[in-house]
Amino acid sequence: MQIHGVLLDIDGTLMTGNEPIPGAETAIRFLQENNIPYRYISNGTRKSRKNVLKKLERLGVRVSIDEIYTPAIAAIQYLHDRTIRICNLLVTDDLGEDFQEAGIVHNGSASTVVVGDAGDRFTYASMNAAFRSLMQGGELIALEKDRYWKDVDGLSLSAGPFVTALEFSTRCTAVVMGKPSPHFFLAAMKDWNVQKKQVLMIGDDIMTDVKGAQDAGLLGAITLTGKCRHDEIRNSCVTPDMEMKSIEMLPSLLESL
Repeated sequence: MQIHGVLLDIDGTLMTGNEPIPGAETAIRFLQENNIPYRYISNGTRKSRKNVLKKLERLGVRVSIDEIYTPAIAAIQYLHDRTIRICNLLVTDDLGEDFQEAGIVHNGSASTVVVGDAGDRFTYASMNAAFRSLMQGGELIALEKDRYWKDVDGLSLSAGPFVTALEFSTRCTAVVMGKPSPHFFLAAMKDWNVQKKQVLMIGDDIMTDVKGAQDAGLLGAITLTGKCRHDEIRNSCVTPDMEMKSIEMLPSLLESL
């Protein structure tokens, strides 16, 4: 097994909240010093890419905004390809800045509905507006469909439950932008001249990160510093290509290969 590229999840893999996980800085420096291409590939849909960059700077290593690939960036490209400029953006105000800068305008009555982890913006009124748009033949775009994530104060609902509620009530199927969409993984590494089986995705979600990567033809590694536990791996029927207690194990694993 040879690894010539690494995709790194952020929350639960490199950081918990705004605090780096021990060994994360060393792991990134190892990739930099050994000229192994890598990219931060996150399903987080609360923060703009600029604020994700600020968060990653806490790792203590050089970080470029071009090294960050998010569902919002994938969605913006999707909307541009279809010349859609007006959407019902059910996202945080912070993430909305990414869409605004890209020329995507929010309108609560628009037929195209984009749903991310909107946090407190998930209200009856906002969900009902999205429901009404979709019932009139609108398109549902899910930035991600994760069930939950690990925040500083514990597990927290992600966008998935709200997307599923809209799918159930309208009988429509969301187009998913982020993980585990195979297109998302492949788009994140599209400028690398490497084979898919030489790229390792590291994350803390056995289904979204590991199985999603494997379905896209990549290798998938699970880390146990986030929301995933051993019993969840056993019950998932998914076999990770690698399992690591923490990201701090990455340099020694890659050296052994």
